[in-house]
Amino acid sequence: MRLYKLSALVLLLVLSVSCRSTKTLTGTAEIDKNMSAKQIIRENAKQEVRFKTLQAKVRIDYTEGDNSNGTTVNLRMEKDKVIWMSAPLGVARVMITQDSVRFYDKLNNQYFDGDFSLLTRLLGTDIDFEKVQNIFLGEPIFNLKNDTYVSVPNDSSYVLQPKEQRALFELFFLVNPGFFKLDSQQLYQPNEKRMLQIDYKTYQTVSKQIFPENIRIIAVEKNDEIIIDLDFKAISLNGEVRFPFNIPSGYKEIELE
Repeated sequence: MRLYKLSALVLLLVLSVSCRSTKTLTGTAEIDKNMSAKQIIRENAKQEVRFKTLQAKVRIDYTEGDNSNGTTVNLRMEKDKVIWMSAPLGVARVMITQDSVRFYDKLNNQYFDGDFSLLTRLLGTDIDFEKVQNIFLGEPIFNLKNDTYVSVPNDSSYVLQPKEQRALFELFFLVNPGFFKLDSQQLYQPNEKRMLQIDYKTYQTVSKQIFPENIRIIAVEKNDEIIIDLDFKAISLNGEVRFPFNIPSGYKEIELE
């Protein structure tokens, strides 16, 4: 799969985080070398966020090689159900549900209407709405309680990895020692020379919960790389939200396969 397809897929994922800007959170705690992997996982689980809906403005900066683009979009979300994003003046919209990934682009008169199957083949594991949602909430894409993990030494984060790595890819979760949210989660496919890395650069507190504030997504395929930076602002939680979405007639369908 060429990187331009990977680029399109990652852009489709730039959709879901839930927070309300209050105070940037920094972790300054030292690593406790006596803390077990089970204890780290338990503390991380305590930080799972709980909310119903959100509205936000999100600055998105996208870089691929020498090309860079940026824009600010409106984001709405109903947790566990719908993720919706609209570009300025509604020239492009994206909507993800439990069983579909859809978007349209008025500037180029084109649309995409599909599911998660291509992402599943790309990453070598089942990808669904929950995993996409967790990426942008700063939560593990895999339930850490469903496998046996070990903690390996690191100067600034607790590093968790499966005791036995999967055959198709390798997983690493870096947990902040100050507040036990993820500093990073990384998925490697050495045989395919692919890497997906999600770094959580800063967090913020909202109603005594911890949400991402700045996220960097790095996707590498062989010698090619794309970078997406997300900055969440003007965010409100648990208000009434709507998700208008209607693909205009006459648009050309985008083929990603």
